[in-house]
Amino acid sequence: MRGFAAIQHLATTAFIFVAAAFWGICMIPSAAILLWTSEFVADFSFVEQAIGFGLAGGAAFLAFGLCTIFLSGFIGMLTKPRLPEARVPLQSYTTIRWALASILHRFALIFLRHLTPTWIGNMHYRMMGAKIGKGVQINSDNLNDAWTLTIGDGTIVGGDAVLNGHLTEKGELVLAPVVIGKNCLIGGQSTVQPGCVIGDGATLAYKAVLPKWTEIPAGEVWGGIPAKCIRRADGSKPE
Repeated sequence: MRGFAAIQHLATTAFIFVAAAFWGICMIPSAAILLWTSEFVADFSFVEQAIGFGLAGGAAFLAFGLCTIFLSGFIGMLTKPRLPEARVPLQSYTTIRWALASILHRFALIFLRHLTPTWIGNMHYRMMGAKIGKGVQINSDNLNDAWTLTIGDGTIVGGDAVLNGHLTEKGELVLAPVVIGKNCLIGGQSTVQPGCVIGDGATLAYKAVLPKWTEIPAGEVWGGIPAKCIRRADGSKPE
């Protein structure tokens, strides 16, 4: 794609200002809280004003964070891409579409970590396109490319686990869905690459790295870098 580098530089520069505008909009409720507090405590004593502004500051911070999460999710819900499973040149229009979709998640990262695992974090990922079942616990803000992710009922995603629907290699952007079954355990700080399928009741150990297009059968335990089977569903160990 001709002129890709120039487009990239212009787009990334423009998004600095877009981010400023996005966060500025999210600060409007916070500003309203602080302005109202300023008027409300105007005739109070110094200590009472300090208490009032302290509590208002906490409420303003929370309002800002919630706004970043829900606004990015709402925009993502309206604009989420239908990007196909593909391997395309890194310098391509598909890469630009992927980057535009991914930037919304980055806008939310400023606060999302503080709200995982909660229903609010799950709602954000659902709004961004992830298919998340009932009773899922997500303790990570590193679920990238949400529109490529499927997570079954009762699954636990451990702290700082990374789920990727993309990777780049050899000058190409690789896009593929990640499917995680029911009642699985994705260990903390583990990494799941695009194209992976994890069967019901399977476990991926702490800090394991599951290479792209790997399938874990139901009930098995995998670990290591790269991840390999360390216990079969029947409890036996592989030879």
